[in-house]
Amino acid sequence: MSESVNRQILLVEKPTGKLGPEHFKLTQGAIPEPKDGEVLLKVRYISLDAANRAWMHGATYRAAVEANTVMAGGGIAEVVASKDPSLKSGDIVFGDTGWQDYAAVPAKHLGKMPKLEPMTHLLSVYGIAGLTAYFGLLDIGKPKAGETVVVSAAAGSVGSIVGQIAKIKGCRVVGIAGGKDKCDWLVNELGFDAAVDYKDGAVFKALRAAAPKGIDVYFDNVGGDILEACLALMNNRGRIACCGAISQYDGVPSATGPRGVPGLIVVKRLIMQGFIVMDYMDQRDQALKDLQSWVASGKLKVQEDVINGLENTPKALIGLLAGENRGKRMVKV
Repeated sequence: MSESVNRQILLVEKPTGKLGPEHFKLTQGAIPEPKDGEVLLKVRYISLDAANRAWMHGATYRAAVEANTVMAGGGIAEVVASKDPSLKSGDIVFGDTGWQDYAAVPAKHLGKMPKLEPMTHLLSVYGIAGLTAYFGLLDIGKPKAGETVVVSAAAGSVGSIVGQIAKIKGCRVVGIAGGKDKCDWLVNELGFDAAVDYKDGAVFKALRAAAPKGIDVYFDNVGGDILEACLALMNNRGRIACCGAISQYDGVPSATGPRGVPGLIVVKRLIMQGFIVMDYMDQRDQALKDLQSWVASGKLKVQEDVINGLENTPKALIGLLAGENRGKRMVKV
């Protein structure tokens, strides 16, 4: 191994308000030695997700990230050395590598990935983003042809795929995104039927115009006021897939919205369900088969936002939380 150092980005302090560059520090450590049952990984791409910010608040579906530790994050990595028979040098895996050049991780916590090019697709359409979109929409949303599907954070990694799968299933699709450029992109490039710019204000009014027959399926990535606006437009027996609450992650969570939820859920007989993509890993092969065939046929366009350099990871996450990205954002280490 030519490099003898392991660059690492530490979370030096948990933010109480908005996340800033001052909360991180780039350091150098030694390359770890894998123990029995572990493998040494060279990290290739780090996945950036709104959930990275949520982990700083406290335990979620994973343990909280503590101050002065390597910032947690999923990544695509190559096995350099293995002390476990299930993986060998050269294998490509996905796992919680953290923000660093090298990581020693128990083999049982890693998912072996198919070798395909570009490797970035393993983090976007064939990774957590694509699988989250697939299972959240199809298993919880259960869209039928002719129904209206609305998705928030529609220009993001998950939302952009949700909308396209809903179109493949024959639905009318409305995306909610921030800014005219993103909204135009959803309609003109990805084939959404309509897009609503939440930065214009008057989301409810714009949504009502874009979904004149009401909403049958709402894929919620943001929570807050946008969830409230969609709830009011849901049709009887509508389904809401709760994927995230990005409006509540960074800074001080807002106390507003959604109001009147219990009454609406009862009167409209709505199903509102949260999910974690890890629950579906036993069905991953079928999902990947579908996703690969849609990409190959051109029905599903893959949009990626790749930032170069480990040292730029904090800035890239801060930008993601501010909505800079279009499609899946990741860092090439």
